[in-house]
Amino acid sequence: MNEEILVVDDEPSIVTLLTYNLEEAGFHVASVTSGTQALTWLDNNQSDLIVMDLMLPGIDGLETIRRIRKKQEDTPIIILTAKNNELDKIVGFEIGADDYLTKPFSPRELVARIKAILRRTERGKQIQATIKTGHALRRVGNLVLDEDRYEVLKNQKKVALTPNEYKLLVYLWDHADHVLNRDRILNAVWGYDYAGQTRMVDIHISHLRDKIEDDPKNARLILTVRGFGYEFNTKENAE
Repeated sequence: MNEEILVVDDEPSIVTLLTYNLEEAGFHVASVTSGTQALTWLDNNQSDLIVMDLMLPGIDGLETIRRIRKKQEDTPIIILTAKNNELDKIVGFEIGADDYLTKPFSPRELVARIKAILRRTERGKQIQATIKTGHALRRVGNLVLDEDRYEVLKNQKKVALTPNEYKLLVYLWDHADHVLNRDRILNAVWGYDYAGQTRMVDIHISHLRDKIEDDPKNARLILTVRGFGYEFNTKENAE
């Protein structure tokens, strides 16, 4: 492995633990102890994935992620939190985190989740690389999915999606006009390592609606089918 992992945590024992286990797993590791240092490091270096503690001195982890996402839309981020607080997780997902772990956590589980996220990211790059000529466009209403460029446009303006939001939209679009339950979506987009965490699907669906729907509170593209799951609706939205 040659992937570079950036660890952002102000607890020396956690940094030592993560560095040891990640290097043992074959990753290159860089570490900083504050949000400010993380932003400076990312201005001058590239990371394949970021492990971010939320409780940081100065700029906290959530604000750091917000600032990272303004510059880097597609670098995966895993958040670490000492609080078993649903709100922290929800806010983390809403601002662009890809996954979370609550302290104390198993280093092996963190390594497994990092590998799962990087596999999904690599598959996305491979899919994109297989498109040789022309633009593979999908369109419904004012929404366009450009598979050549790995981007989504709404009213001809680019929509900033995280990697998981993009994968979620593609999966829903691939199964348009069919009802998909949460477990099926979770396994397809995040993988079997996340079994049972269907709340993650609801959070990402909500965030995706905020970005692609004209009126997120009265969604017309991503429909909720009560008691079952979700349906990506192209029939009523076709031009």
